[in-house]
Amino acid sequence: MATKIRSLAIFFIFLLSSIFFSAESKSSKASNIAWWCNETPHPETCKYFVNQRHQHFAPNHRSEFRNIMVQLALERALGAQRQVFRLKPKCQSHDHRAVWIDCFKLHADTIVQLNRTLQGIQTKNGCTNFDAQTWLSTALTNIQTCRTGSLDFNVSDFIMPIMSNNLSELISNSLALNGVLLSVEDNNTEGFPRWFSRNERRLLQSSSITAKANLVVAQDGSGHFRTVQAALDAAAKRRYGTRFIIHVKRGVYRENIEVGINNNNIWLIGDGLRSTIIASGRSVGGGYTTYSSATAGIDGLRFVARGITFSNTAGPQKGQAVALRSASDLSVFYRCSFQGYQDTLFVHSQRQFYKACYIYGTIDFIFGNAAVVFQNCIIYVRKPLNGQANMITAQARNDPFQNTGIAIHNSQILPAPDLKPVAGAFQTYLGRPWMQYSRTVVLKTYLDGFINPAGWSQWGNGNFALDTLYYGEYKNFGPGSSTKQRVTWKGFHVITSSIEASRFTVASLIAGQSWLPATGVPFISGL
Repeated sequence: MATKIRSLAIFFIFLLSSIFFSAESKSSKASNIAWWCNETPHPETCKYFVNQRHQHFAPNHRSEFRNIMVQLALERALGAQRQVFRLKPKCQSHDHRAVWIDCFKLHADTIVQLNRTLQGIQTKNGCTNFDAQTWLSTALTNIQTCRTGSLDFNVSDFIMPIMSNNLSELISNSLALNGVLLSVEDNNTEGFPRWFSRNERRLLQSSSITAKANLVVAQDGSGHFRTVQAALDAAAKRRYGTRFIIHVKRGVYRENIEVGINNNNIWLIGDGLRSTIIASGRSVGGGYTTYSSATAGIDGLRFVARGITFSNTAGPQKGQAVALRSASDLSVFYRCSFQGYQDTLFVHSQRQFYKACYIYGTIDFIFGNAAVVFQNCIIYVRKPLNGQANMITAQARNDPFQNTGIAIHNSQILPAPDLKPVAGAFQTYLGRPWMQYSRTVVLKTYLDGFINPAGWSQWGNGNFALDTLYYGEYKNFGPGSSTKQRVTWKGFHVITSSIEASRFTVASLIAGQSWLPATGVPFISGL
């Protein structure tokens, strides 16, 4: 079945490319809605909804038809949000309410992403096709997250009756149509996102950045606020969304923080990852969903964090417990640390870049469906519970047209101090497939000898996603880097071509918009 799905996806990509880049606008077939719908992954859903709203409209160009698909997905998302809202009175337990809160927020964000896409593609120079693909990917990921959240508490019977596949399929069709229009138009490789001014580039690396803070957080009362969330709430009330620096002085801040979807351009600057710590202990075992367990949840655009540790202190016995969850587009985490056990770092969606960071965990501790690059980071694998195996990544790409994936580049993967003396008693793998089209690549990274020779693990005991995933290794080194005994899955690749490997660099995977230069490390713009 997995082979058939992969073959079908390849067929769609080839067929869409060959048809759409021909002179289809001059063909009489191109004005036929059925003909257009048959070129999408979900033709029957397409025909049903197009015929309801656009029965007599004849698109003359691929971009016109894509616009119709996104508009239909948006209308369906608005209907789905109303259905979720009507479920609120039916929340009979804490578990129901936890799932409902997540799904309501995720559907609201899906509407934002689809609106953003529609406005962008309908406006001249409104957005690139890569932008649109990122936002559509996020919209689809949100719906999937709602579904999987209900599984945390085994309450799928509560939310699933309203979760028809129509919305997911309409977004998937939009992704497919946009995919053949997609080209990487931005080759910016200067090292910083293009939305940084020259002064901001110097500022982020400067030790004097805290002197320019708009607000100061200090536990001793010497700042504007004593809690980080109070400062974030104040920042959210500002009239304009220009860069807003919050200096979080040294201390352990025991709180959960949220940077809302409209709270953009927040720069959260600490006094160093050993000095400024934001910590909480929520977990699935403690009554939260994986999504809502996060110590820090980041949704606002262009978020920057420097010199902060985000920690989830629930411990290995509590199961899934997220330290940071990010769905912030064009976000940067610089010299930060993320500490937890299972599900430490939830790279949920959008384009993200992590530079010179430390990530600690055990099971699936870098997971999600963002397009994300980790560069010059140190990934520490901790000691799990007896009988458990360590899985460093669990990437969640669930549609072949999503432009998402995890890339670990010029980094180190090491046993943490608690695992090092007993590393032989536990199996450690680079990753396993959370979703059908999981995509993770490790590039020019040091792998210590505790990595299992097979490298990668199945999800459970079956053959799920082994043909449709994409896992790759390119020029890694260290005692755990040998690929001689790696898995023989169709989806695993020992990459030998620099052209193939370059697909997963910052310039390609996140369109070159989220780099930060290394500090004391030679800067590499591509591989």
